This record gives sequence, structure tokens and C-alpha cells, in this order.
Amino acid sequence: MILGLLIVVTVLVSSGTGPVDVSPSEALRIIVGHLVPNMPWMLDGSITLLQDQAVWQFRLPRVLMALLAGGGLALAGTLMQAVVRNPLAEPYILGVSAGAGVGAVLVIVLGSAVVGGLTLQAAAFGGALVATTAVYLFARQRGAISPTRLILAGVALGSLFSAITSYLTITTDAQNVFSVLFFLLGSVSAVTMNQLAAPAVVLAVVLLLALTQGRSLNALLMGDEAATSLGVSVQRLRGGLLVATALLTGTIVSVAGGIGFVGLVIPHVCRILVGSDHRRMLPAAVLAGGLFLALADLLARTVAAPTEIPLGILTALVGAPFFLWLMRRKRAGRAGLNR
Repeated sequence: MILGLLIVVTVLVSSGTGPVDVSPSEALRIIVGHLVPNMPWMLDGSITLLQDQAVWQFRLPRVLMALLAGGGLALAGTLMQAVVRNPLAEPYILGVSAGAGVGAVLVIVLGSAVVGGLTLQAAAFGGALVATTAVYLFARQRGAISPTRLILAGVALGSLFSAITSYLTITTDAQNVFSVLFFLLGSVSAVTMNQLAAPAVVLAVVLLLALTQGRSLNALLMGDEAATSLGVSVQRLRGGLLVATALLTGTIVSVAGGIGFVGLVIPHVCRILVGSDHRRMLPAAVLAGGLFLALADLLARTVAAPTEIPLGILTALVGAPFFLWLMRRKRAGRAGLNR
């Protein structure tokens, strides 16, 4: 409830913050006016056309996308940490984000024809799926997935994909370099309302799927043998959830770019707040991740205005010191950092 209330406040504050002066109450009225037809304040001239456009067309879509991207990355990190039983697992460390980045950068640099006419979003998802499949295959040992090999394969393949992305960046035309770098560091500045549908649907589907597997994920915390003895098909669960996280990560990276540390830090914070039971932790992670990235986006466009800071820079500046501080606290064990 607290996270939900903070999200509502953040949406209103973010929607009202910018060069065009709009108060949180006016932002609320504009949002309600678009959702409910014929509201009097939308017709009596108390809300100007410039204020209406600033909130509905520019600020609200980006804060909603920040909520979806943050929630999706936090959910992906939570699932990966549970599936591989490693507190360092997240889309970046397992190379999934890097694979999605390669697909997207190929479209930016060489055009869609090089990937069979796929859109940037489809190419990013394809890259994420290729990365997940490769990591999965390299991590298999005697017919089972080794969590340690999964992390090692993810780090190695992530470095390979990053090298490919760097090569594409330095060999492209100068006018493409800024677009590539801004995409790789993450931004929701150019998001429109039409782009919200796909991430929202994918996030909802993956969250519902994960919630139905809450007890199985809890069983995995006790180890593969214990989970198997409780009737959990460990390999099937791992494979299904890894594909789901690839779909989620690819969808988010395709519209918001590369954003790190959300999937790593937020799950540990949520374990401290609500415990390790995934039936409570999964929705908490989605809300906390969305709130974190929405606040980061608000800072990104105000702290150095009129220049906008890429989201990946802010999440790293905030996430890395906080994660190191968290490791030093006595409650690090509750967050799963002392394994």
C-alpha cells in the first residue's frame, strides 16, 4: 500500500515537473480529464492547451514507461536470482540485456534489412532470446543447468555481446553514435502512449505466471533436491522462467534501452522489506522497481536541466553505492547477500 501511494505521488509530481508550469493537482485533473470525458475543467479554459500537451503527450507516457521498465527489470532480476539460486543474477550479468542491445544496435546502425526486416523492438527481443538460449546451452551439465556455470556463461557472453556492440558503434557514421550510446545507457524520453501497450502486457503476463509458481520458487530456495522431493519439476521451471525473463527483458530494452542495477538491487531491498516468500516479494519488487526508476527518470530530466542524463548513469550512481552499503549491513543475510 505504501509503495502504491508513493507511485501515485511520483506520477503526479513527475507529470507536473518541467519547463511548462503544472501543479500536481492540475496534472491530476488533466489525467482524469482524458480518462473521463466531458469533465468541466477540460472545457472551461482553466487548463491550457500547452499544459494539456505537456502532461498527456510528453510527461505522463515517460513516467508510465519508467514504472513499467523498472518493474519489469526488478521482476526479471527476482526470477533469475531465484531460478539460479545466486544473489548476483540479473539480466545484465547473465548477458540478456547485452544480447538485446546487439539486436537493437544492428537496426540503428545497419538498418532493419540486416535482421530480416524486423523492427527495433523485435530485433531486441530476438537478441535477448539468442543470449538466453546460448547461456542456457553453455550452462547445461549432465542434462541439468548448473547455477554456477549459468553465471559464468552469462558474464562471458555478455562481454562478447558488448564487444560486438562497441565494434558496431565505432564503425558507424558519426550521426548514429549519439543515438546508439543514448540507447545503450537507457532513456524513456521519446516514449509515446502507443508504446506502453507491449511492455504492460508482457509484464502482466510474466508476473501472473511467476505468481502461479510462487510456491515452487520458494521450494527452490532449499535446493534442487529438496524442490524435486516436493514435486517441483526443477528443469522445466528453470527453462520456462528463463524464456519468460528473456521476453520481458527484450521488450523493455527495446523501448527503454540498457538500464542496469534495477534487477540487482531491488530484489535484495524487497527481501528485507517483505521477506523471501515470493508470493509477497514478486509484487513488491514490481512496485519498488517501478518507483525507483520513475524517481530516477525525474532526476534525469531535472538535475542538469535542460540537459538530460541517461537513466543507466543515474541507476548506477545510486544503485552501486547502495548495494555496497547493503552488503555491509547486518541485514545482508536477509537480503541473500551472505550466501
